[in-house]
Amino acid sequence: MVKKFLKSMVPARIERSINRELEKNRLLLGNQLSRTVRAATYASIQEAEFTVFSQFGEDGILQYLLGKVPVSTKKFIEFGVESYEESNTRFLLQKENWQGYLIDGGQAHLAFLEASGLLWRHDVKVLSRFLTRENINQCFRELEVQGKVGLLSVDIDGNDFWVLEAIDSVIPDILICEYNSLWGPTACVSVPYQADFYRTDAHYSNLYWGASLAAFELAADRKGLKLVGCNSAGNNAFFVREELLSGLHALSAQEAYVEARYRESRNRAGALTYLSSRAEKLAEVAALPLVDVKTGKTGRVSELVPASLPFSS
Repeated sequence: MVKKFLKSMVPARIERSINRELEKNRLLLGNQLSRTVRAATYASIQEAEFTVFSQFGEDGILQYLLGKVPVSTKKFIEFGVESYEESNTRFLLQKENWQGYLIDGGQAHLAFLEASGLLWRHDVKVLSRFLTRENINQCFRELEVQGKVGLLSVDIDGNDFWVLEAIDSVIPDILICEYNSLWGPTACVSVPYQADFYRTDAHYSNLYWGASLAAFELAADRKGLKLVGCNSAGNNAFFVREELLSGLHALSAQEAYVEARYRESRNRAGALTYLSSRAEKLAEVAALPLVDVKTGKTGRVSELVPASLPFSS
């Protein structure tokens, strides 16, 4: 609403000036909140949540973890960033001047970085590429990032598990993965790998995508990372390299699981339907295939995903 008002009533030069002041204020408040959460000890990482540029509360969780985890280097990789106006790593870039590497299938992130001046004010390298498990390590080579990184953020709404599993050229200290809470806390499943998987094309409902929390727990564990919690929105899971836990507690997928409350289901015309019931959501995609990533078995959603949760969420 504010942006629409600015565009309709305020000259572009003044609008840019106002936006710069708003951004400064956001950063100032974020810095103050950061000092608080970094000094704190919480029973759950969700208590640290706050948002500067992230979608739900990831900025605060990351600041909390960085107060506990002695990262090896101030480098981050984030892919699936869209325009980068809203992202998991932008606060790190602007607050602490981390070195960044961004990948997305479109061009919006490059356009935003150039227009905002972030591209020259910070050391951030950008690649426009649709990611697959076949090209992920090549993308890192093109960006000239190898070995240890402080943070890796994975969010491509589809082949996330398969792409993460294929990574062998970078070693993150902290890992963020977007999981599909519809698959529940116990099923260890992902959509089958398809190099050109696109969420909306795969099923009109927009509910059929990605992997379960348990699948990411398995992939992360194979890479020496332990699950330490999920955000309260129920879409992002946080992992820390085992030797860097520093008092943080490793959790199982069932202990950490949060069912998502946001409602993004759609009908065949592409309009939001705002389904709240997990049963209704599962019914939409019941006949579609999933892979049990532990056994390699492929089955229908209705066969591999329990219809009820093992606890009240």
